[in-house]
Amino acid sequence: MKTPSLICLFLILAGETVAQDSIYNKLWSDTAVTRRIERDIEKYRKGDAVIKVVDIHGKPVSNAKVVVRQQTHEFLFGCNLFVLGQLKTPELNSRYEDAFAHLFNFATVPFYWGDLEPQPGQLRFGTNSPRVWRRPPPDQLVNWCKKHQIMPKGHALMYSKNMFMPSWTDRNNPEIFLKQGHKHMADIAKRYGGTFPIWDVANEEIPRSLHLNEWHKVPDNYLAWCFNEADNLFPKNVKLLYNDGTEEVHKKTDQYISLFSRLKEEGVRVDGMGIQFHLYGRNAMLEGKLYTPEVLFNVYDRLNQSDLPLYITEITIPGNGEKGSVYQEEIVENLYRLWFSTPKMAGITWWNLGDGTAFEEENKMMGGLLDEDMNPKPAYQALDRLINHEWKTNETANTDDNGNIQFRGFHGTYAIEVSANGIKKEFSFELKSGNKLSQKTIHLK
Repeated sequence: MKTPSLICLFLILAGETVAQDSIYNKLWSDTAVTRRIERDIEKYRKGDAVIKVVDIHGKPVSNAKVVVRQQTHEFLFGCNLFVLGQLKTPELNSRYEDAFAHLFNFATVPFYWGDLEPQPGQLRFGTNSPRVWRRPPPDQLVNWCKKHQIMPKGHALMYSKNMFMPSWTDRNNPEIFLKQGHKHMADIAKRYGGTFPIWDVANEEIPRSLHLNEWHKVPDNYLAWCFNEADNLFPKNVKLLYNDGTEEVHKKTDQYISLFSRLKEEGVRVDGMGIQFHLYGRNAMLEGKLYTPEVLFNVYDRLNQSDLPLYITEITIPGNGEKGSVYQEEIVENLYRLWFSTPKMAGITWWNLGDGTAFEEENKMMGGLLDEDMNPKPAYQALDRLINHEWKTNETANTDDNGNIQFRGFHGTYAIEVSANGIKKEFSFELKSGNKLSQKTIHLK
């Protein structure tokens, strides 16, 4: 009698899986959804350009061959760099680094106070600092980013959750804690003020207000204080972001928006909205009950009205369980397409690149883009297709009688190779967002 029951159970589970797939695919393959995504990627991520080729006398060169190759993205595709050089073997570290540099131009560097300054004044900035898992010293990560031309982001200046704080900071006296916080930020600004173009200044204030016992005691104006301190300590061209959780942004959107409104009313400078997207159980999403395209469009449309850049700052999509890697790939590709199409979106940051490199229990989700051997999973390959192929522009054309070629391409830097009359030269060119038409005149000499 057991065998038929097992068969029935298998058929039921298989039927549920098929039903989930059908619901999810129907939502994301809907014509209105795909058309909107494609339309907005074309509208917001690309621009028009004219390349003009002239000779030594400034006269147009017709029929010159022009090869346009995109080198980098203006848009920030990132990941945290928390385990650089910390894996078990040199081979694993090499695979991790190669995979990171191949896909990303943006790296989140950890500045969790508890690991950065375990004892007062004992700062773990330098490359020779004691090893702490998932907390390499900032100097090491900065040097690696410079070598690979990757923009670093600091995370986070003030994150006063007890579990991430030093034991010596004052948990119950806000006045003393703010003095300690000022010195903490001043130490960081003195060393890295001109190094990091972007900082998460504060993190997860909405959860703090609901779980005060898990956080240091702070005054009511704590968030404004954090940003005003950072504004005073760091150069004015450094972007100051506020970062909050997945549900806080997507389910408590009114509260999230009102937080920015209050800061604006108080004259506090905030330069961007940080949005987490940690999905620790995917069934509800596959069943069409959680984070549907319609819900995500509605949330981001509301955030777009703030006129601040949006940043997806932390992403976990589970890859565990049967068909886990398949589901992860599907969800990742759909989400990245939608996020890339969002008008005010400026960057998307994955969280843990490799399986086994996440925070404690999160490892069970197998939310890496690489497996534990640092080999690419299908989700990594999907992002490679998007970032390095579909969303990069490569064109070849001949100049017209006026010496011009015109093309529409993704925002970023380009290498332009021009060949005419036995002369071949290469030039750089930048296609920037915000420009109605980007133009460059190339002189063949």
